[in-house]
Amino acid sequence: MGINFPCLNVKLVSSAQVVYNDYNPNSVAPSEMKLLIHSIQEDGVTQPIVTFYDDVADKYIVVDGAHRYKVLTQVFKLTQIPIVVIEKNIKERMASTIRHNRARGEHTVDGMSNIVAELYILGWTDKEIGEHLGMEKDEVLRLKQNTGLAEVFANQEFSEAWEIRGE
Repeated sequence: MGINFPCLNVKLVSSAQVVYNDYNPNSVAPSEMKLLIHSIQEDGVTQPIVTFYDDVADKYIVVDGAHRYKVLTQVFKLTQIPIVVIEKNIKERMASTIRHNRARGEHTVDGMSNIVAELYILGWTDKEIGEHLGMEKDEVLRLKQNTGLAEVFANQEFSEAWEIRGE
């Protein structure tokens, strides 16, 4: 079985010629959309939108990258966007959309804890870690706590202990 490389055939097309598919069950929380916007601001467009070309409608239908498409067109107001085209029937496109969504995986707590600790040791503040990784202050703290490394708490302010008051 040969492997195709549609990623080598990226082209810029009018964003008006690209449309969403009507079957993608994926949704993204507002915090992840903010992170996607930040990612594009920091890194640029690193992945094209995966599409299928419908020659009858003369439109490119999104197979993967609907949220990138939304950010590129609605937030950054791009009139040209990078796409790749795959040749699949509707059943194969639906399966492809789900595979793309599910294949992204999830980050493990231990792995994320190690990254947060390393970024802290390399000089980023909790605020910078949160901004660049799309995390709330509490999440950064929990991940730092998970490492058990004393140095990640070297400059941490701790609150007074709780006191139990009489009834």
